[in-house]
Amino acid sequence: MPHPMKHGHPGGHPHGAHGNTRGSTPGRGGAMPPLDFDQAPFLVIWETTQACDLACKHCRAKAQPNRHPDELTTAEAKGMLERIREFGRIIFVFSGGDAFKRPDIVELVKYGADLGLRMAITPATTPLATREIMQELKDAGLSRLAVSLDGSNSGIHDEFRQVCGSFDHGLRILKEAQEIGLTTQVNTVVRKNNLGDMDAMCRLMTELGIVFWEVFFLVPMGRARPEDVASAQGFENVFNKLYDLSKTATFDIKATAAPQYGRVVMQRRAAEQQEVDVLTGGTHHSLKDGIGRARNVTDGDGFMFISHVGDIYPSGFLPVKAGNVRSDDLVDVYRHSDLFRALRDRNNLKGKCHSCNYRPNCGGSRARAYAMTGDYHEAEPFCAYIPPHWQKLIDEGKVPGDAEYFAARFRAVEERPMV
Repeated sequence: MPHPMKHGHPGGHPHGAHGNTRGSTPGRGGAMPPLDFDQAPFLVIWETTQACDLACKHCRAKAQPNRHPDELTTAEAKGMLERIREFGRIIFVFSGGDAFKRPDIVELVKYGADLGLRMAITPATTPLATREIMQELKDAGLSRLAVSLDGSNSGIHDEFRQVCGSFDHGLRILKEAQEIGLTTQVNTVVRKNNLGDMDAMCRLMTELGIVFWEVFFLVPMGRARPEDVASAQGFENVFNKLYDLSKTATFDIKATAAPQYGRVVMQRRAAEQQEVDVLTGGTHHSLKDGIGRARNVTDGDGFMFISHVGDIYPSGFLPVKAGNVRSDDLVDVYRHSDLFRALRDRNNLKGKCHSCNYRPNCGGSRARAYAMTGDYHEAEPFCAYIPPHWQKLIDEGKVPGDAEYFAARFRAVEERPMV
């Protein structure tokens, strides 16, 4: 029976009986306790508002200047945080839009931190991100601040974000956040028209003093279109650059909406006769602020997204709603809804993803499969790898190659807002 979120209460971290330990994370001085993704996500992101002063070309939320009148209230947001604490001391991220468009953001960060959640925020790169508010957030208990940089220079970044000065604000925010003692990360969107900038981006990351670089591989939803996505081989090239960088970087590196990066890490390590793992050796950097890192977090599997009006999704890039925090218990939705349970069962995968020998460590992007085919169980459309069993079927003429397979499944991306 669903419980309204206002009746939630903080509780300990649940350990389920399914033995799912995909979230186990090695760290300096020992491993974090195994996480059961059937019982609790590693990460929850809340889209605090869709209001934002940027107009990014890829924007999942199609952000606009003004706040929506039906956004969660301060009291509702606090009730949501209480229910999320039932999962344990998980990571909670204030996203947007621009979280700094909410006047109660410091109050909510403090509330979540006092509950024991590990708090992070991803503000827009605008003048709203002042040193003063960042100091208030740090004093309130914020653990990490993330800034989006989508090019190695202002020309590339500002053209993508469609506001002049956004790149310079990003660099300023990172510097000021570090000066007041906040740990920082950079988020970067990989798309077709910045592939040639990736070497320069890798060099820039080494200069910024960050602990984490989260590299997002574009999902064609919101304002992004299929023609904006890099090719499967383009993805593969970036994966290899990230792996090479991970050997010397003083920060951790994560590929988001591209679990196939884990497959590349495993392949490269096997070729180098190293111990094989889906995580690179820099994971200890992301433990400096207590945030940590988990293996194989993906849509609905170790991950949950809540919209500005309280709708519950498997991720911000997979716009299939499973409930709303105003009417449904978000803990129950994550653990027991048909959608979340189906996404966590990789036996449901189709095509070469079902046949893949890396399926337990990857599973492909369910969001991108949905965006391109309308079926979140379909094979990852932007993966260059052909599993041996699938190649055998191709050779025997029992299944078509990738081009033919997806030609019959690709469709024009529909306009599907998150609410």
